[in-house]
Amino acid sequence: MITADRMAAVDANAAALGIPRKQLMESSGNAVARVVRSEVEPDSRVVFVCGRGNNGGDAFVAARFLSDYDVEVALLGRPDAIGTEIASENWAALQAATLGTTTVTDTTQLDDLRLEDADCIVDAMLGTGVTGALREPEASAARAINATDAPVVAVDVPSGVDADTGDAAGVAVDADHVVTFHDTKPGLESLDTALTVADIGIPEAAELFVGPGDLQGRRRAAESHKGDHGELLVIGGGPYTGAPALTAQATLRAGVDLVHVACPESVAAGIQAYSENLIVHPFEGDRLTPAAVDDVLDLATGMDAVICGPGLGSHEESLTAVEAFLSAYAGRAVVDADALSVVPEVDTDATLVCTPHQGELVGMGGETADDWERRAALVSEFATTIGQTLLVKGAYDVISDGEETRISRTGNPGMTVGGTGDVLAGVVGALLVGREPRSAAAVGAYVNGRAGDLAFDETGYGLVATDLLDRLPEAIAHE
Repeated sequence: MITADRMAAVDANAAALGIPRKQLMESSGNAVARVVRSEVEPDSRVVFVCGRGNNGGDAFVAARFLSDYDVEVALLGRPDAIGTEIASENWAALQAATLGTTTVTDTTQLDDLRLEDADCIVDAMLGTGVTGALREPEASAARAINATDAPVVAVDVPSGVDADTGDAAGVAVDADHVVTFHDTKPGLESLDTALTVADIGIPEAAELFVGPGDLQGRRRAAESHKGDHGELLVIGGGPYTGAPALTAQATLRAGVDLVHVACPESVAAGIQAYSENLIVHPFEGDRLTPAAVDDVLDLATGMDAVICGPGLGSHEESLTAVEAFLSAYAGRAVVDADALSVVPEVDTDATLVCTPHQGELVGMGGETADDWERRAALVSEFATTIGQTLLVKGAYDVISDGEETRISRTGNPGMTVGGTGDVLAGVVGALLVGREPRSAAAVGAYVNGRAGDLAFDETGYGLVATDLLDRLPEAIAHE
């Protein structure tokens, strides 16, 4: 089962793997035609009622596979308003083949379709990516379809029905048969209709490997205000100043509005010197100790997420403080570097994304393997054991929460330089503001590796971690 948003991402990932969307539309249309054949005999009158998106494009293709039927394809709207190039190309193919087509630009023209005389109606008005009440002329078309006695085949989802919930905000097509693609959608389970799930050639890799489709959904509202897109706290520093500074700057480059750094007073000025964009909160001493935990918790209370660990070091007092913090914290947090060692034993209500390299994973009590597929299975097993999300860094990054496992293949050997993991922690923290943990970790790994690849194209093995910061905006916008 797959949600509408996830299906859109998988579709885009398949295209990135070299499977053209036009090819997928051809397969989808063929699947729709097969279902029509199962509903009515050849020479039957089949009317396609089509929207201007790819759902309509699937129907344009289907019509070409029904040469032994009396087919009419009705487009709701003007041809020049068709929203995608591949749908437009398939509409043009119908015209060139002189197949029966008509356009409906006004609800009064629906009567001309003679839907009451159809032997089968194909609803291809709106697909899984559209929610909310139907507008005109789709609403009137849905009523006209529902008023007939003809069997109705819906493409992907009945128009007007939310594919994720099965609910309808207004009038919706009452379909007799739904042909959906790749996998069923959650909302279809509650409908009283026959269901065909058609394999259209999307490979498993499009779901397993993180790709550009996973970057979708990052648009901001025009009326956004400061802080609407995240306020984060980085807890780090002491033995090191560069690590928390890299992490904090990465959160900003990944789109967070405000970032705070809680650090020992001994390194506060040094961390602040890296960037005037950082809001630095020093606490007493030269490392994190249990005495500072209450103040850090007060800071964390107002944050959307926390990143704990960059540059903290492995002093026993610091690790005791991390354990005390996580025991009392109930929000979202990325845990990195030496702080990872306390995670398996800590009793916390926090939602954690842990970002170990393979050595740190073993130190946490997990297992690893040279073969990435075997390693993925071991990471999934350990994620289940600790009840948190893992992002295990490597040539292939493995991301798992025990329920689903993703793999990111971006990145290069130049990224073995110090600091790239600190950048990764910042990117994941930024994404954790608006995404579920597994998604934040998977997309974070992909974006961090993509930034590294962009940097490597210019610097080769001279790459340094700060090179990634400059390329994060391009990497995160890459689609």
